[in-house]
Amino acid sequence: MMRRFLIALFLMMPLAAWAAGGESVPFHHDTNLGNQASLQRGAKMFMNYCSGCHSLQYMRYQRIADDLEIPEDVMENNLMMTRGKIHDTIQGTMDAESAAEWFGKAPPDLSLTARERGADWVYSFLLSFYRDDSRPTGVNNVVMSNTAMPAVLAPLQGYQALKHSEGEGEGEGSHGAGHGAPEFELIQEGQLNPAEYKKAVGDLTNFLVYVGEPAKLVRYSLGFKVIVFLLLFTALAYMLKREFWRDVH
Repeated sequence: MMRRFLIALFLMMPLAAWAAGGESVPFHHDTNLGNQASLQRGAKMFMNYCSGCHSLQYMRYQRIADDLEIPEDVMENNLMMTRGKIHDTIQGTMDAESAAEWFGKAPPDLSLTARERGADWVYSFLLSFYRDDSRPTGVNNVVMSNTAMPAVLAPLQGYQALKHSEGEGEGEGSHGAGHGAPEFELIQEGQLNPAEYKKAVGDLTNFLVYVGEPAKLVRYSLGFKVIVFLLLFTALAYMLKREFWRDVH
């Protein structure tokens, strides 16, 4: 029996590593789903900068409004940049055929991206665009080399150049993920300074992590209540035990 258990555990180890997100990425993000203000700012960023191309086919506007305590009128008047009603799922405004013609393939749905690749990947990807005149969009990315996605957040971040170490070529993959944190040089300022931009990208990453598994908010809230209940129950059980055994000795 023990032998079968050990074999099963050994076979499951690769699956656990995959689920944890085995990709090596240059930057780390501390996800905080308890920061509601961050999630609200992230929702605003997604609707303003991402929803034109990317969909969230498993998420409804109404669910976001309820979970993040955003009034329905604010959601409808300020955050619904795409077609549809508040009870609809979030669909990008760009049709798939036109997107495939312009970018080579349609932009992916982002409902499960953070859950599949991990928060660090999303955060690193959004921080790692750099100028590359050889690309059709004028930019490249160290996390996803030769990405078809343009730098849609450039108005906020500005444009940065990728610094190359001495003796390092500029070919594909020379600064890919897993080669340590890349170094960038800001060559054109955006609306935000680097610290502010990292915070904004962190908010967007938090939002995409929430979208990937909205039930986490419920679990976190319920988990806190369960822990409080267990602590109180333990204290009462201890006092009851002392009462029962007080006269035994």
